[in-house]
Amino acid sequence: MSTSSEVLSLKYNQNFGCFICGMNDGIRIFNTEPLVEKLYLNKDTDKVGSVAIAEMLDRTNLIAIVSGGNYPIIAPNSVLIWDDHLKEFILEFTFKSKVFAVKMSSKKLIVILHNKIHVFSFPNNCQKLFTFNTCDNPKGLCELSTLDEESQLLCFPAVKPGFIQVADVGAAEESASRCPRIFQAHKHEIGCIALDRSSHRLATASVEGTLIRIFEINPKNEIKQLIELRRGMDPALLYS
Repeated sequence: MSTSSEVLSLKYNQNFGCFICGMNDGIRIFNTEPLVEKLYLNKDTDKVGSVAIAEMLDRTNLIAIVSGGNYPIIAPNSVLIWDDHLKEFILEFTFKSKVFAVKMSSKKLIVILHNKIHVFSFPNNCQKLFTFNTCDNPKGLCELSTLDEESQLLCFPAVKPGFIQVADVGAAEESASRCPRIFQAHKHEIGCIALDRSSHRLATASVEGTLIRIFEINPKNEIKQLIELRRGMDPALLYS
């Protein structure tokens, strides 16, 4: 593969019916079943540049983009929102430091920085609703539930390494948010997290990669460990 078509990021949409690739030559979106390319945005003709991070909102016309790679059109501390109906960027969010990940739902935009997470109302009347502090998070670890619009769980590393924070960001106003829960998942810093589609199960692994723990999150945000799985004795890097 040439460097011009190098894949820089790959993400599924919220129902896993599509996946989006951020690439040095732009953006490509594929349907998963059957496997068919649905959209190609060229870095030059569509003026999106090379894309380090791309996130879809279901199967809508909105795509979140963070520039990167060989031909960026803007600094990596900004998130651009592309409207594919209008074929142009319609929103820009700029921060003081590099963006490591982006999550979207029908009512929220989540932006993950090195040690902060910002939550915005989205796509109408965009306002910052919440800001959470984290430990150093260069992997951009963060999981957002998307099935229940009234109660949207956000799971991410807490300030103390090895701890996870679970916050309900479904409220439209910060004053209405439920108190977040913080619990220890591992002795070492968090290396990987995954939330199931029901938002009731959270899987975690540390940077050691030897143990995978699965926790239950009930409707009151109460957390209970269900099972512990040992992958092996030797350290390993887990990606998902």
